[in-house]
Amino acid sequence: MVRLALLALVLTGCALAPEEGEERSGGDTTVFDTTRNAFGFSARNTTFERRSEFLVGNSFFNDLWVTAPASTMSRDGLGPVFNARSCASCHNLDGRGRPPEGDEEPLSLLVRVSLPGEGDHGGPRPVPGYGDQIQPRAVRGVTGEAATRVRYEELPGRYADGAPYSLRRPTVEVSEPAFGPLPPDLLSSARVAPPTFGLGLLEAVPEETILAWADPDDADGDGISGRPNRVWDVREGRARLGRFGWKANQPSLAQQNRAAFLGDLGVTSALFDQANCAEGQDACASAPSGGSPELTDPIAELVDLYVQLVAVPGRRDWDDPTVLEGKALFGALGCAACHRPTMETGASELPELSGQRIWPYTDLLLHDMGDGLADGRPDFLADGREWRTPPLWGIGLTERVSGHLLLLHDGRARGFEEAILWHGGEAEAAREEFRALSADARVAVVRFLESL
Repeated sequence: MVRLALLALVLTGCALAPEEGEERSGGDTTVFDTTRNAFGFSARNTTFERRSEFLVGNSFFNDLWVTAPASTMSRDGLGPVFNARSCASCHNLDGRGRPPEGDEEPLSLLVRVSLPGEGDHGGPRPVPGYGDQIQPRAVRGVTGEAATRVRYEELPGRYADGAPYSLRRPTVEVSEPAFGPLPPDLLSSARVAPPTFGLGLLEAVPEETILAWADPDDADGDGISGRPNRVWDVREGRARLGRFGWKANQPSLAQQNRAAFLGDLGVTSALFDQANCAEGQDACASAPSGGSPELTDPIAELVDLYVQLVAVPGRRDWDDPTVLEGKALFGALGCAACHRPTMETGASELPELSGQRIWPYTDLLLHDMGDGLADGRPDFLADGREWRTPPLWGIGLTERVSGHLLLLHDGRARGFEEAILWHGGEAEAAREEFRALSADARVAVVRFLESL
């Protein structure tokens, strides 16, 4: 409570003012748009030629893949087992996915699975017959792997002022396994599709910047001990810093994109050239191919360019007094220790991404988030309680673009307050101080988040 007492003195003693340039979340790449298409623009500082390539990449991101063989040779090779038929099926309008409602089949939520222990290069250990991800759908003549559902239990609670709230705790169910019984020690983790804007900027942040924030042993005693994940880079054949994915389990956008093509769509690439058929899935293994590879390098590189250059939306109401109060509270609560407001990009192969001061509100490190958010499933160096700090830029436009405000890695939180209240582990102290705030102060914090 000491931090909040000090903050009260600040708020009563002087006027708060915005920082220079903070409304330009993506630096010179920032787009100012508040429509349902706010996440779908190219970087504003790019060239006409690059925008043309961006649009071509966008078409491959959005178009449906079809079963091979087909006349649309550049987009055939779906499956044989898969989760979705296009990138945009999960990342609709480049926004955030959501968990299914009721008995609805999941689309923009997938379930990762593994066994205890390590697999190749220290990654998750795959499940015999199922691999590392449940693909519930399949092309004709092939059987989907299993059905997945999410059930919820309501957990009531109260703020310090007596105001009630309720959190919903999810349980992931994997049923109807088609390739043998699921092992009793199965580890599973539900993940919604994250938004896809600003990723090229995050890739351009120098590794030494991220590593300088790491404090795995909490040497400074502030209770925050962010750790880097070290993951396998398939192309380079070595371990590298992970920075993409809910557990920072991918080292680059190129690998992230191709892994998603294989895992989510069942589409092979030069990087991942084997069909996504686990051992024992004979019909899957013998299904027709759409080529070798199905995703050609020129198309893959256009998708990479597209994902690198999707612009970050700019802030709204960043100079509003209530928003500024919420921002000050966000810092005083300790939220900014992990959700670092600003950083600078280094040199990038795309000049428009180089040397930009950006405001993503992340440190790209792993943090222990406590038992409440734990999935119990390790991923390289990330343990079952750790998650990468997700960027908060653009989060205030989620409901407008994606049609919902279901937050956190599995979409359990129905809004900003629930998302904060699920924080534990390293963030437990910040959560409890948020619970102790007055109703007006809680509104101010939410207003700040809505402005991002």
